[in-house]
Amino acid sequence: MDVTPQPPVVDAHHHLWQLAVRDQEWITGPELRPLRRDFTLADLRPAARAAGVVATVVVQTVTVAAETPELLAAADGDPLVAGVVGWTDLTAPGVADALAALRELPGGRRLVGIRHQVQSEPDPEWLLRPDVLRGLAAVAAAGLAHDLVVRPHQLPAATAAAARLPGLTFVLDHLGKPPVAAGAFEPWAGRLRAFAALPNTVAKLSGLVTEADLRHWTVADLRPYADAALDAFGPGRLLYGSDWPVCTLAAAYGEVLAAARALTAELSPAEQQSVFAGTARRVYGLA
Repeated sequence: MDVTPQPPVVDAHHHLWQLAVRDQEWITGPELRPLRRDFTLADLRPAARAAGVVATVVVQTVTVAAETPELLAAADGDPLVAGVVGWTDLTAPGVADALAALRELPGGRRLVGIRHQVQSEPDPEWLLRPDVLRGLAAVAAAGLAHDLVVRPHQLPAATAAAARLPGLTFVLDHLGKPPVAAGAFEPWAGRLRAFAALPNTVAKLSGLVTEADLRHWTVADLRPYADAALDAFGPGRLLYGSDWPVCTLAAAYGEVLAAARALTAELSPAEQQSVFAGTARRVYGLA
């Protein structure tokens, strides 16, 4: 039996919330009911330790300005969290000032990126609005990355935005949410390849288990989508994320990591190190 220890892991995508502090209004309906409770670093830490995770990046969940200072404060008080992807209003004229103010807060040095819930925007070309592009330019000028949470139909606009802002690294969350449960592949795959063709784009190997059949998914169900991402980006531009606690709708923390390892088992040790730690450290500038 191979008992070689796995190298340390950076979990580049998870969330935290305490409902009494910050409600998560998106958690509605019976399918999401298991998420309607608090998820804290105290909950995450044992699972992360057991999985060999040594650092994480916590990502915003709601478009509320007060959430990002809360996440920064949590990161400031815990060495497990190496980075925070927060939120600010990209359409506001004072994005640069808002980012500078966030960096002055407790934990502000942990701010590594900005995300907006583009998946919820009815305009499929929201990212190409002049005010949004101006805000994204401010994110680039601040030396931060931009996390993209989009659905497949929004990938063309994401590609166009990345082409217009070559100085900004665009981090595609959850591989652009491919339709795993439906077993569909195109047009998602072609749109992913077009996005990946730009040098300032990377993608997270995350979120696939909750795009699959929540109760009956297998690694084989996920493989075509992971293979497409590996082919498009290469292991040097992919980074692993658990998407905890959302992933718990379909799998435990360790099961998500095990699935990702199975999907990348054919890579060399150096390539696996990139996916599970190196790319995240480089893209987000983690210590």
